[in-house]
Amino acid sequence: MCAPWLVLLQAFFLMSPEGAWPQPSSSPAGSAPTPPGQGPTTPGSTPQPSDGPETPRALTESSTAGPTAGTPSAPGNRTVDLFPVLPICVCDLTRGTCDVNCCCDRDCFLLHPRTVFSFCLPGSVRSSSWVCVDNSLIFRSNSPFPTRVFIDSNGIRQFCVHVNNSKLNYFQKLPKVDRTNFQALAEEFGGKAFISSFESHSPPPFYKAGDPIVTYFSKWSVVSLLRQPASVGPGGLCADSNPAGFLESKHTTCTRFFKNLASSCSLDPALDAASYSNFTVLKVPRGVADLQNMMVPVTVVSQADSPLLSGNTCQNVVSQVMYEIETNGTSGIQRVSVSFGQTNLTIKPDASLQQHFIIHFKQAFERSAAASLPSPRSGNPGYLVGKPLLALTGDVSHSVTLLQSQGDGACSAQRHKVQFGVNAMSGCKLRLRKAVCSHWQQEMYQTLHGSPRPEHVAIFGNADPGQKGHWTRILHRNCNVLAKNCTSCCLLPVSLEIQVLWAYVGLQSNPQAHVSGTRFLYQCQSVRDSQLPIGVPLTTLVTFVDITQKPEPPRGQPGMDWKLPFDFFFPFKVAFSRGVDSQKGSIFPILTPCLLILWVLSLGPK
Repeated sequence: MCAPWLVLLQAFFLMSPEGAWPQPSSSPAGSAPTPPGQGPTTPGSTPQPSDGPETPRALTESSTAGPTAGTPSAPGNRTVDLFPVLPICVCDLTRGTCDVNCCCDRDCFLLHPRTVFSFCLPGSVRSSSWVCVDNSLIFRSNSPFPTRVFIDSNGIRQFCVHVNNSKLNYFQKLPKVDRTNFQALAEEFGGKAFISSFESHSPPPFYKAGDPIVTYFSKWSVVSLLRQPASVGPGGLCADSNPAGFLESKHTTCTRFFKNLASSCSLDPALDAASYSNFTVLKVPRGVADLQNMMVPVTVVSQADSPLLSGNTCQNVVSQVMYEIETNGTSGIQRVSVSFGQTNLTIKPDASLQQHFIIHFKQAFERSAAASLPSPRSGNPGYLVGKPLLALTGDVSHSVTLLQSQGDGACSAQRHKVQFGVNAMSGCKLRLRKAVCSHWQQEMYQTLHGSPRPEHVAIFGNADPGQKGHWTRILHRNCNVLAKNCTSCCLLPVSLEIQVLWAYVGLQSNPQAHVSGTRFLYQCQSVRDSQLPIGVPLTTLVTFVDITQKPEPPRGQPGMDWKLPFDFFFPFKVAFSRGVDSQKGSIFPILTPCLLILWVLSLGPK
């Protein structure tokens, strides 16, 4: 008779709620004040009011805001407002009108604003302090303060008590500000200033890679930076404020447009060569403190005249500026030289000029040793994408180049280097003088392929000019091969297409790019001698073709082909076959089916 009661006793213990035992609360005993208009919060969550009544009593939910049996009631036996309004209403911005969600607005004429508004704006109700514990720990509440039950973001019910803490609604004592403590208070409570003083940061003792180079203009006693104008925007306009970086050899190109070139010819400093050399360079950034011993003058290698307006032409305009800076480690800059390239511009509306700015850094070695330094590699050993495609003419190594145009579209003496793996196309307009057909052909050929004419291309990026096996001959197809019956016309080369076949060799985990072959393909145009135009448009382009043949993938491990038998007697056949083949004289192959038959017979009716 006691067994059913024991079962019920076990069921009672199994059905006892886990939360009936004391558990740690997810909120600290003294929670921080919550924003006005919200309930208590727990760390890392935003509790929400539960759908049921506010306070549990004997695990049943009922509010304790009013009087309860055995519990001290609220003063006056009336409902207590958990969020009393403030006498100073900061959200009352509209005179004579009720501002929405402003619980302290007297124009709303609401006794309990929270019953009408979805929430109270910050500053319209007093700050509140809540103390929360896990709801499962509370069996009966006898707190004299208002209570509520909230559900946090993890779905755990929290029993919270509203504590009347008047200190939460008042600021600390207002500090007194005078001349003595103004700076101290500003540094203690203030953040970073928008403008930082230059004296607070002492210059470094030496230049680092990428640092701006400090210059000094003795005429105006001004410290500045070495500038390298660069192109900005789709039009490639010159940005003169671009600083040059230490040890960063760069070549920038930009375009200048002139509305009135006649006045800008002699007034614009960007056109005058003197503005690029009328300063000194400091050896190290800290040389500002000792200018006399730290100044390095800028040596002008090629003399350049000042711009001169002569009739309808602005002469001696700077088209190229090239700085060569010698450095010696932490000792800083040792020597600076500059050379110029000049051109003439025709005075016309909306005239333009394309300028080139080159800065080259090198170590301060002996002149003879510096002249014997090898040219930089384009890979080691395989080519790297974006590095120059190396060419060889005789014993001189250089780069394969493409045409480059000036600001007015005419062909420039400067050329674009062909970058390995980058397809590119460029063009310009070549102005021809009166001459015979052979002279035109020679001039246009030289303009297309550049000078000197490439004869070989490096197979790898680290090819040695002294090793002929490191280079492959370029295949040429000139206009003479295409000329058949053209006695009264002149075949002029107008386009050059450089085709490069390359492939990866070596390990697949570390492939190396090498050039397999190169061809210069000229496209020609037949022009009669009497109809030769003054300006002929020329085009050069380069295409890279990847001819890598990847090997077949290695075979994997043989897979398992599982097949299940469909014959009921398959286990017996296997047992007997094994018994005959490898277990002769054993009783197990015969004993196994006998035991199975005996087990089946034992299942019969008794």
